[in-house]
Parts: sequence; structure tokens; C-alpha cells
Amino acid sequence: MLFYDSVGPNPKVVRVFMAERGISGIPTETIDIRAGACRQEPFLSINPSGQCPALALDNGLVIAEITAICEYLDEVTPGTSLIGATAEERGETRMWMRRIDLNILEPMANGFRFAEGLKMFQNRMHCIPQASDDLKATAQEKLTWLDGLMAGKQFICGDRLTLADILLFVFVDFFAGIKQPLNPENKNIMAWYERMKARPSATA
Repeated sequence: MLFYDSVGPNPKVVRVFMAERGISGIPTETIDIRAGACRQEPFLSINPSGQCPALALDNGLVIAEITAICEYLDEVTPGTSLIGATAEERGETRMWMRRIDLNILEPMANGFRFAEGLKMFQNRMHCIPQASDDLKATAQEKLTWLDGLMAGKQFICGDRLTLADILLFVFVDFFAGIKQPLNPENKNIMAWYERMKARPSATA
């Protein structure tokens, strides 16, 4: 296998996931996304979406998209699953992955791309600068909604650390330093965030 890595929250999700699962030894190639190498050959032939990360398998298949990469690695490596050991656990994890991705991460990321990251992204995707503030507000509203559901929970799925926690942690940690800080009034989210930040995998 070969892991195509880069700066940014998306590849870090996979790195944190691998650290939590004890997966090591996968060769890595770093792609300079700031210089636009992800939007040029030879990388476009590897991943036509022009995004990092990507995981090239030994048989030539390339898996892109962070949840797909993590779920593949979860299935083919030994150790405790971060998706779930039963159909019920997997269903719960994937439900929260979907909610977090659509309701928090996507508006948070686009809020950045359409504002602070506009110079980098304006020639790579259709940007809507006037939507940036509303997208950021949407992400914060959904974080507050999640805060109300986190009372008494250690992790998003109760006592289980899952890919849902990793997804949310990496993105809120990354964008907190780029004008999207966590709301300190969301006490449950703040406590969860500190627990996640204290884990060794947080620096992956």
C-alpha cells in the first residue's frame, strides 16, 4: 500500500485513525496541495477528484475519501474496530459519521474555503464568498445541538471511541485556529475536546 498524505484536516483524520488502531509501516508520499500538485498529473491519474488523501493498494486499486480509507483499514488490519463490533454498533457509528460530516464538517470546511482559504480554492472549485458567515454559523449551531446530546457521554457513541469522534475532533481542532473557535458555553463538547486532545493520537 501507499498512502498519499498532505497538510490539512482530511489526511490527519486517517493518520489519527491509524494511530488509534496501531497501524504503522504503510509507506507515505506527501503531496504539496498548496502548490496545486493534487490538481495536476501524475496525481490526477491516481485520484481524479484531485484531493488528498488517497490509499493505493497493492493490486492497483486506489481508495479515496477519508471514511472509505479508514473503514478499509479497519477491516483489513487486526485490532479493535473503531467502527463497531456488531451491526448495531456499526450502524450507530455510521449514523453519527454522516450527521457530523454533513451538518458540521462540510459547512465548517466550506466556510473556510469561501473566506480565509479563498485564494487557494477560488480556482479549484465554485466558491461562494457571501455564504461563508452563514456556513460557519450553521456548523456552530449543530455543535451546540450535539453538545446537548453529549451529556453523560465520554464519546459520541457513549463509551466507545469511534471514527465519528476522530472526524469531529480533527476538524474542530484544525479550524479552531482559523476563526472558527469552539463555543466555551458548550461544556460537554469542550470536555470531550479536551479528552480527545489529551490522547497520544492527537499529534499524528
